[in-house]
Amino acid sequence: RRETPPETMLTARCLGRALTRPQPAQLRQAAALYSRRAGRQQDGLGGWYNERLRATTILSVKKDDKLFIIGDGQVSLGSQVIKPNAKKVRKVKEGVVCGFAGATADAMTLFERLEMKLSEHPETLRACVEMAKAWRMDKYLRRLEAVMIVVDEYGTNVQLTGTGDVLESVDGVIGIGSGGAFATAAARALLDVPGMDAESIGRKAMLVASDLCVYTNKEFIQEMLIIKPPPGGAAAPDATNPKA
Repeated sequence: RRETPPETMLTARCLGRALTRPQPAQLRQAAALYSRRAGRQQDGLGGWYNERLRATTILSVKKDDKLFIIGDGQVSLGSQVIKPNAKKVRKVKEGVVCGFAGATADAMTLFERLEMKLSEHPETLRACVEMAKAWRMDKYLRRLEAVMIVVDEYGTNVQLTGTGDVLESVDGVIGIGSGGAFATAAARALLDVPGMDAESIGRKAMLVASDLCVYTNKEFIQEMLIIKPPPGGAAAPDATNPKA
């Protein structure tokens, strides 16, 4: 009778252990790990110690010859307010302003990338399109969780998302973040009120959002732009004026 070499017996034992079905305890551990990862990614904003960093509220309002962008300053981690006066609305260059919602480090990285695109493409809308393409296709940028609103003095008012979208509002109002829906609804309701310009509409809408969203405070950072005609020709049509 031929004896089985020791090496073969050892290999058989290793294969037997590798092919053993996972025990219930191992399945429970794997499920818990998956749920923790899913919880951190549920709102796409990351966090520390399994807590999620909540979004902010950024709102832009375009009416007549004015373009107004405003954001709150609260940064929340779970049930804690980490910082009440973060500056989430920033001037990229003269005449171009952006506001961001999401993880601060990710947003600042995208802010720098947008600066680079604006240096390559002076036209803001073209730079935003190139930025969105890079955001979607670059392996590093795809892991950054943030949303941006970009406005300029020629009337550009767009939202950039991590899925490669460049979205322009029909009525000139864009809201992002945890209180973005509240601010957008309030601003749209006030667009037709006589005597209210873009700034007064934006501030009132942000006050409504801060009263409804626990992750939005009243420490506002704002920027106002007066819309100029495009350098190459006639003025761009106003999204809030159906006759334009």
